[in-house]
Amino acid sequence: MTMSVAQAKTTNAANGDVRIKSLITLIDTLTALVAEENAELARGLPASRLKQVDEKNRLAETFERIVAECAAGTTSLTVRDRVLREQLMDRILKLRVAMDENLVRLRAAIEASNRRIEAVMQAIREQIAAVSPYGASGRVAAARAVSSGTSRSA
Repeated sequence: MTMSVAQAKTTNAANGDVRIKSLITLIDTLTALVAEENAELARGLPASRLKQVDEKNRLAETFERIVAECAAGTTSLTVRDRVLREQLMDRILKLRVAMDENLVRLRAAIEASNRRIEAVMQAIREQIAAVSPYGASGRVAAARAVSSGTSRSA
């Protein structure tokens, strides 16, 4: 049984709509994950403790692959349905806004982590300097004056 040209175009359009709807679902899921991650970052959770990272990376890789295939011409996402096209564009814009916020929040979390690490390292350096018999030159430091007081009141 052979398909007419009109039937083939209808089938291709339907397959295209299914691909677009699938892409919209992917973008919605990715946007929701990024928004959840942004909320956790806003509460001050360190980036290393976020549970969304693996899933976000997996979905982002899938999205990037689809975009690369479109750019290379191996996949076409021609959307004839105006409403579906507007939904896709709306979702892409929402994802972009969420990802921009995510980038800002991740940078802030990394900077906060670096400040915490530096504070810990400074405390360690001070602790070592306080108990070390060596000075900055590596030589034995002069004996430190020790104060010992006596109390005359009885």
